[in-house]
Parts: sequence; C-alpha cells; structure tokens
Amino acid sequence: MRHKKKTIKLGRSQSHRDSLLANQVISLIEHSRIKTTLAKARAVRPFAEKMVTIGRKNTLHARRLALSYLHHNQSAVKSLFEKVVPRTGNRQGGYTRIVKLGNRHSDASEMAYLEWVDQAPTEAAAETPAVAAQPETHAAPTEATHTTPHE
Repeated sequence: MRHKKKTIKLGRSQSHRDSLLANQVISLIEHSRIKTTLAKARAVRPFAEKMVTIGRKNTLHARRLALSYLHHNQSAVKSLFEKVVPRTGNRQGGYTRIVKLGNRHSDASEMAYLEWVDQAPTEAAAETPAVAAQPETHAAPTEATHTTPHE
C-alpha cells in the first residue's frame, strides 16, 4: 500500500526525475508558461512554488539554495530573483496555475499549461493569439464554383 507516499514518480528514476523537475522549473522561469502533460505539471508545481518562497527571502543563502536546486543555472536564478519574485507582491502562496488543454492527439495524454499567476501584462498579451483583430471574410459561393453531381 502507498499510504502517505507523496512523491510523484512519473515512471523515472530519482536522478532523472530531479533533473526533469529542475529543467521544467527553469523553463517556467525563463518563459513564464510551459506546455506539458498534466501529471508533470502537477509534479512541477510544488517545486516551482518552493523556488519562489526561497526567492522571497532574498539572501545570499537563498540564492545559493536556488542555484543548487536549479543545477547552477545562473540566468534562471537571476531571473527568478529579479523578475518573478517582485511580481508576486504580498501573495501568500499559490504562485502558479494549471490550465487544462485537453488530450494530445498522438497518445491521448492530458496536456496543460503551467504558468505564473502574476504574469506581466505584456507577456500574457504577446502569448495569446489576437483572433478578434483579424477580420473574417467569407466569399459567397458563386455559380461558377458550384458543382453538380454526376448524371
């Protein structure tokens, strides 16, 4: 029985899982939104929120902890402390959201976006397609394009 076993294994070894989670958080910090499977998003979410909690302390020790967890990716740690953490403001947790997208066509696995709740407005506007801005033009069918069934 797996009572009180919290770790989501994802069918990987410990070292592979740790690398996967760290790389997903690095991508989330750099791009503000990642598209992944729902299971991975649920596994990455607590790790990403812990990184923001560490970043809020803003000490040398916190920077070194973040560097250790994120495999010494200095650009991601710098971005975490300078861009992501200031956007959180006085929020008491809940820094990420998971948006379900439906199933992937190839293997029917559930897909989701994992994104920061407090995204910068310019980032969110740049990532969403402007469908309303493009006028739709539908040509009315003419007699020349109309075909009749074979006689």
